[in-house]
Amino acid sequence: MLDLATLTGAIIISLGHEAAGVMSNSDVLTNLLKEASISSDERIWEMPLWEEYSEDLKSDIADIRNVAGRAGGSLSAAKFLERFVEPGIAWAHIDIAGTAWRKKTSGTQIGNGPTGYGVRLLVDLVEKIGKKNRRYSRILDLYVSFVKRFCTFYMRL
Repeated sequence: MLDLATLTGAIIISLGHEAAGVMSNSDVLTNLLKEASISSDERIWEMPLWEEYSEDLKSDIADIRNVAGRAGGSLSAAKFLERFVEPGIAWAHIDIAGTAWRKKTSGTQIGNGPTGYGVRLLVDLVEKIGKKNRRYSRILDLYVSFVKRFCTFYMRL
């Protein structure tokens, strides 16, 4: 399971606008994302998901707080999301707060506006999963082909 979100904006303090932060409960999924990051040229950086980041989510009056302290804000936000992932499910949170909008050109990213960050990353991830799991390869091939055609058409507009 994957989510891409701009929950707190705190990841910008750590990574600026050059990479998305990835927090995951699965080394396998994280490694696939790292491979997809390289092939898609959409940078990610693995961030820790240590249990200590859950401490600020504890509450005396509720089951859980949805806002933690300022320190480690993006990590506490990921720990909040992790609470809703069932045990045994591989999950990764990709914090795109810094990469979703650009004010300048950098690498393959066009400046001043929305970036569409994550589309190429996820397409490449799906391709990599399809190659590792041939059971779904035909369905994934069709999906990837459709997304690539749509993105090519959209970029021409």
